[in-house]
Amino acid sequence: MNETLKNTALFAIVALLIVLTGLAQSWNAALLIIAMGLISSIMALGVNLQWGFAGLFNVGIMGFVALGGLAAVLIGMPPTQGAWSAGGWGILTALLMGAATIILAVQVMKRMAKGWLRTLVVLVVLVAGFFIFRALLDPSVSAVEAVNPATTGYLGGLGLPVIIAWPVGGLFAAGAAWLIGKTALGLRSDYLAIATLGIAEIIIAVLKNEDWLARGVKNVIGLPRPVPYEIDLQNDPAFVERATGLGIDATTASTLYVKLGYGLMFAVVLIGVLVLAQLALSSPWGRMMRAIRDNEVAARAMGKDVTARHLQVFVLGSAICGVAGAMMTTLDGQLTPASYQPLRYTFLIWVMVIVGGSGNNFGAVLGGFLIWFLWVQVEPIGAAVIDLVTSGMADGSWLKAHLQGSVQHMRLLTMGVILLLVLRFAPRGLLPER
Repeated sequence: MNETLKNTALFAIVALLIVLTGLAQSWNAALLIIAMGLISSIMALGVNLQWGFAGLFNVGIMGFVALGGLAAVLIGMPPTQGAWSAGGWGILTALLMGAATIILAVQVMKRMAKGWLRTLVVLVVLVAGFFIFRALLDPSVSAVEAVNPATTGYLGGLGLPVIIAWPVGGLFAAGAAWLIGKTALGLRSDYLAIATLGIAEIIIAVLKNEDWLARGVKNVIGLPRPVPYEIDLQNDPAFVERATGLGIDATTASTLYVKLGYGLMFAVVLIGVLVLAQLALSSPWGRMMRAIRDNEVAARAMGKDVTARHLQVFVLGSAICGVAGAMMTTLDGQLTPASYQPLRYTFLIWVMVIVGGSGNNFGAVLGGFLIWFLWVQVEPIGAAVIDLVTSGMADGSWLKAHLQGSVQHMRLLTMGVILLLVLRFAPRGLLPER
């Protein structure tokens, strides 16, 4: 089969599956799959940039996605009344003090000669800085978290349009990736994976435990939206009249309108990222990255700064994941730190890249839509299949009870089977790299 025809057919199959979902279940469900598929594809593009272009094994995707979600809170939510005066400036001073301590310790390491005196001075700087940092931070945090803890108890955000949080989420993730890359990119691939996973867990732990930042496990709800609220549309006579003219009730029409609005905005971002990724792939920079991926020793021999190039692509890919994380939190309307799990935000994204085709940007997009569709639909489809299989079994049968109680595991089973089948019969993915 012609390659172009094959690729078109694969995308058409995924589109048909989503259309069938709209016909068999609801168009609300289909539009939500499209919106989350767009976000998942953006994440997959970020990972493909790191792995497919440069061979960097990053399993800390969850942390960069969470930083994007944090950006949505810090940008979109209004500032908490009285929190800054109660302890916000103290927290800011403590953070600056902590940063100054680290910078001072680094300067001491650089400027003093090696020996016991340098070690002693560095220890004194770090210990003294730590105690000053805690002395400034702890009372300020307690004061902020005491401000109406039932509904706020945190500093709040800037009250700006939440769409601004999308590029800011990318900047947050890029900054964290730069810090991680400066220390971890010299590690071998398996150690890099361990380091990125550990740092991602640290990021999630901070979000869960620092209530002053984003309420911790109490969650931030009611994030502002870049699209209208359903209730406002339902109270708009002109909208109700248009919906009635199309034969749709106002409630259904309002939810479809909102999800369609999100989908269009996410599609614009995906197209922009995809175009830039394709231009990078075919540019001299992209060819250099693939040369480094295929043979680092030869690239170094040609005078390429491999570590610097790895840092570039690591920061770029993480920034894309941060943008996607801010978009997802905007769609959800809330930040729930406990929901960030490696299975969902790292393993599943890797499955999308592997199944779609590592090194192929269109493969990453295909994998994003296909795997997300299966992740959502496998459980209800599995429940229907189990009900059909057990329909002839007697009520109270241990086998029937066991099968019906195992439906929730269908997602994990299906993802594992799909990954094994692809690795066996199409190891380079459905749309392999040229």
